[in-house]
Amino acid sequence: MTDMRTFRDAVTGWAAGGPGGPARELAARLDVRTAVLLEGPSDVAAVEALAERHGRDLSAEGVCVVPMGGAMSVGRYADLLGPPGLGLRLTGLCDENELGFYDRGLDRARVPKRAFFVCVADLEDELIRALGVTRVEEVVRAAGDLSAWQTFVRQPAQQGRPPERQLRRFLGTKKGRKIRYGRLLVEALDSGPVPAPLHDLLASL
Repeated sequence: MTDMRTFRDAVTGWAAGGPGGPARELAARLDVRTAVLLEGPSDVAAVEALAERHGRDLSAEGVCVVPMGGAMSVGRYADLLGPPGLGLRLTGLCDENELGFYDRGLDRARVPKRAFFVCVADLEDELIRALGVTRVEEVVRAAGDLSAWQTFVRQPAQQGRPPERQLRRFLGTKKGRKIRYGRLLVEALDSGPVPAPLHDLLASL
């Protein structure tokens, strides 16, 4: 059965220089109306986890969450999926220090920048600050990574760094860890406040 993941894969192939026909056909067949542009798969995991937590089925709503492989690709994806291409509504998250890429890419594709919600550093930083260091360490312990975390913070390079920065760095030290924790940290929010960029993104969909 064709699903939104198939469309996402077709878009990724198109952005990499492949044919656009499959993505166009799937967009029509699946009634895709909105594309959420995110830098990487850990952001996708977090957004999908928050949607599930709120009982939302984004695929059924015609929303495709797309990892771009980095902020520098936003112009390419906006051209393909926005007004110059498939004509989908575009939204997403961006990091504050990557705003230049978004300004240029979205302007060129005639996409309103107000549809993108800005994280101060990145989404992991937003989640760590929302949860607090103690709660994030509890998540690390429950995930079976406490020993790895304790070893990491003893490294000379980590001495003197704020624990929030240590946690952000730790999440990126092993392949797949950021993706895993994208979901785990959102699930750990429980009934607490959701980081504003993530909350506002979901509310806009």
